[in-house]
Amino acid sequence: MTAGPSLTLWGVVLGSPDPVALASFYERLLDWERRSGEDPTWVTSGPRGSDARPGLSFQLEENHVPPAWPAEPGEQQMQIHLDILVDDLDAAGEKATALGATLAGFQPQEDVRVYLDPAGHPFCLFT
Repeated sequence: MTAGPSLTLWGVVLGSPDPVALASFYERLLDWERRSGEDPTWVTSGPRGSDARPGLSFQLEENHVPPAWPAEPGEQQMQIHLDILVDDLDAAGEKATALGATLAGFQPQEDVRVYLDPAGHPFCLFT
């Protein structure tokens, strides 16, 4: 087998009508820090105190349409969601809603809670 190019997942990018606000939401939720952010159209965040990857980036999408959860015909489909491991589902859910998340109306599993971030992207808290 011959060696090929080196490929490293650097991060995940979420579109938002307000990248700075969405980055701030995830930084408070995950106790992360801002890695870049002078440009209001592109913000990068990641784990506090290191340059560990992957992190999250947030890009300006002026015509952002939040995905439908659960997916419905004719609605904007979810392209990606984040899974966040927690040690206390109820406490993590309270924190998420206090920061601006919304509990989704449809919950597929007992040990998972689906929330929508302030831009409408679904994310799952699970134990």
